[in-house]
Amino acid sequence: MRLPRPRPKLDQENSAFWTGGAEGKLRIVRCGDCGNYTHPPRILCRHCQSENVSAEPVAGTGVIDTFTVNHQPWAKDLPVPYVIARVALDGVPGVYLTTNIVNCPVEAVGFGDPVRVVFEEQDGVFYPLFEKAD
Repeated sequence: MRLPRPRPKLDQENSAFWTGGAEGKLRIVRCGDCGNYTHPPRILCRHCQSENVSAEPVAGTGVIDTFTVNHQPWAKDLPVPYVIARVALDGVPGVYLTTNIVNCPVEAVGFGDPVRVVFEEQDGVFYPLFEKAD
């Protein structure tokens, strides 16, 4: 399933996140001073306001925290149904990604399912999607 996706405006804050998939890496901003992660990406740590932050590769695995199955075709040629999920990332406390669960029937998605990142490239942007890991 290939959804038409809104293209983010790439900038200093978010480029590593949206282009990390070219190397197969999910990159999340981490503070070099307090060690906490920040997402969405920012040039300041949201925990201690330090400017000593950088985007670091993370495991790219996690669990489905919550999800919904969308049956409404919000755009022309939008295939339905599809899953919108919030994924709690392994090893990245406090960071959740809102994403799509792909490569399985919507009926196969459940709360707490382990997932791993896969990337969908559209015009140089690598959208982090997730598929079931079991």
